[in-house]
Amino acid sequence: MEETENNTTENKNVDLFGNEIIDDVLLRDKFLEPPFSVLDTKGGAWQNRKRAWKNLGLESHLGRTAECMPSQFGSKLDENGLDQYGRKPMTGVSVFDPALCELIYRWYCPDGGKILDPFAGGSTRGVVANYIGYKYTGIDIRKEQVDANIEQCLRILPQEKQPTYICGDSNIVLAQMNPSVDERVCDGLGDEFDLVFSCPPYADLEVYSDLDGDISNKDYSDFIVMYEAIIQKAVGLLKKGGYAIFVVGDIRDKKGYYRDFISHTKKAFIDSGALLYNEAILLQPLGTAMLRAGKIFESGAKLTKVHENVLIFKKS
Repeated sequence: MEETENNTTENKNVDLFGNEIIDDVLLRDKFLEPPFSVLDTKGGAWQNRKRAWKNLGLESHLGRTAECMPSQFGSKLDENGLDQYGRKPMTGVSVFDPALCELIYRWYCPDGGKILDPFAGGSTRGVVANYIGYKYTGIDIRKEQVDANIEQCLRILPQEKQPTYICGDSNIVLAQMNPSVDERVCDGLGDEFDLVFSCPPYADLEVYSDLDGDISNKDYSDFIVMYEAIIQKAVGLLKKGGYAIFVVGDIRDKKGYYRDFISHTKKAFIDSGALLYNEAILLQPLGTAMLRAGKIFESGAKLTKVHENVLIFKKS
């Protein structure tokens, strides 16, 4: 009997007290990043993956910077900037993180799955998706942006791995992509998607154009109406059980109060039939925040934002 027990113990990976030892596989090795509710982009592993993607030649700012400058808005602007929208001229625009793209795709989209992006500003989400074997469709209202996205994809990806980009108002294009609509933008785009993934305009924080369908140049109430309509149509094209993920951050009104854009985004998805499933905080590198924080706080006791929210919905 004693010999049998000893043999059993020897066959198991146990410690001195007979407790089974479970191999400690690093979460980062298994999932790219630990699947926690805080995603830290400042870490070495994250930054290494980000650099590897950029080394492919990603220049996601192309097609965006010029459209945020006052010269693009003609007579509607004066020397003080985007006076119609209560904004100063932009000196640059936000650029999406390719390491986050890879993480979201691998976590929430089946291999070879179809991805829909209704706000396809910048080429990053399309390049990363098709580079690792997914099928991306992005929509943007500005021809300059779509042309820049296509040009960059042609430089980085082989011909057979090109994403699909559509130039148009997402409210109109998504309606035409609906399987119930006979007249579609392009053959084969009426199918359902496995993942909806995007980073929408943060209202008028960055104004991209004066086009009628560009929601970034609208006042906040009109922005939300158009934004909700786009979300509803995008969710309508998502497979049941599929995920819809938006990366958003809150924004202030002209008096300095938060608009609660995050809650408005949640409500839009929930009302469209995609329920909130996960929420993560995306910690950004501090960059110039260390230099700006003191002055910002002293002038109005406002905290300097160094994070965005990753909202993950699941279609019920």
